[in-house]
Amino acid sequence: MQAWKTLLLVVMSAIVVACASTEEKEEDLPSGSRTEQAFYEAAQRQLRSSQWDLAIKNLRALEDNFPFGSYAEQAQLELIYAYYRNYENDAAIASADRFIRLHPQHRNVDYAYYMKGLASFTEGSGLFERFLPTDMTRRDPGSARESFAYFSQLMARYPDSRYAPDAQKRMIHLRNLLARYEIHVANYYFKRGAYLAATNRGRYVLENFQQTPAVPDALAVMVQGYHLLEMPTLEANSLQVLKANYPDHPALNSNGGFNYNYYKGASGRNIVHRLTLGLFEKSDPRGFDSREQYNVEYRREETPLPPELM
Repeated sequence: MQAWKTLLLVVMSAIVVACASTEEKEEDLPSGSRTEQAFYEAAQRQLRSSQWDLAIKNLRALEDNFPFGSYAEQAQLELIYAYYRNYENDAAIASADRFIRLHPQHRNVDYAYYMKGLASFTEGSGLFERFLPTDMTRRDPGSARESFAYFSQLMARYPDSRYAPDAQKRMIHLRNLLARYEIHVANYYFKRGAYLAATNRGRYVLENFQQTPAVPDALAVMVQGYHLLEMPTLEANSLQVLKANYPDHPALNSNGGFNYNYYKGASGRNIVHRLTLGLFEKSDPRGFDSREQYNVEYRREETPLPPELM
């Protein structure tokens, strides 16, 4: 039943997009009225009606024909936003970089820094990712790292910016995402029998992503890894920290001991597994993943055009 609902949602979304594209007719300006104001007003109408392609065309035409006009700087800012809403994230970042380079002291330059982070934040979130359930923590973390760096620049340069509170929330979410990615990698290494590599991933989370929901699993990874590596002192230390801080972790037994069979397939590998590196296993084993218990929900919100850009 759920699969049919998902399929119906995808079909309806495709129909809506197709209808929207057919309604988007190019607004040709008469040759005698191709003034700076005419281009700008046409772009404004298209921004308000979500005709992003046409808005981009007119904003670029305005800048090309009137690079030193009274609307030039405003058009450059709005072009960043139009690219972003049109899912052209690379173009949005490039436009933001250009604005920062040309107008480093502009009163709204903080918006350009913010949009760089936002464009990277939504990189890879296309139509299907927006409507279908997708675990973003399993994706390549490159864009997440870039987004975190861009938001960090905003916070460092303009801590009092109106965009700083939202950037800070997104940075927390990105940090949680990056930490959870490391746990997925640790689970993968356990599956391949690379116990040292898995344990190092857990320790990396503990050292670099404190106060994230992935820390309990990082400790569990370390306990399991040190156990398989036959390092009892480090295993005992990790278990003590896990029990003291997260006594309800699902890998702990009711008596406070550690369930070394919680990660199915992490031990007892046969000769076939060792020779094939686990490539022919029928299904993925259950890994360390206590997100349902410890995660803090992040709610993605649409980003409207700021009032100063209207």
